[in-house]
Amino acid sequence: MNPRTAATAFRIVAVAEALSWIGLLAGMFVKRVLEASEVGVQVFGPIHGGIFVLYLVVALVAARVLGWSRGTTVLALAASVPPLATVWFERRATRSGELPTREALTA
Repeated sequence: MNPRTAATAFRIVAVAEALSWIGLLAGMFVKRVLEASEVGVQVFGPIHGGIFVLYLVVALVAARVLGWSRGTTVLALAASVPPLATVWFERRATRSGELPTREALTA
């Protein structure tokens, strides 16, 4: 896998993981607070679980292809746990140059 593909895949999966968190949190709110329905959790639970695992795999591949340090890799993996932290990590890694932009890869 080339660096451009790894960076693009990481960005897409990081955002998808955060969006699936939002869906799951909304489903949990409806189920626990409103006590209305479990459908949101039943739908978004498996979706989030699958994207969570995909994020971990893509983060490990990106770490290898992009040459991330052990600390950056651990931070990327840890970002999968708190809600929306994958987007925070993606932005942090982009600012620091650890996740190159399309322009940086073509230059």
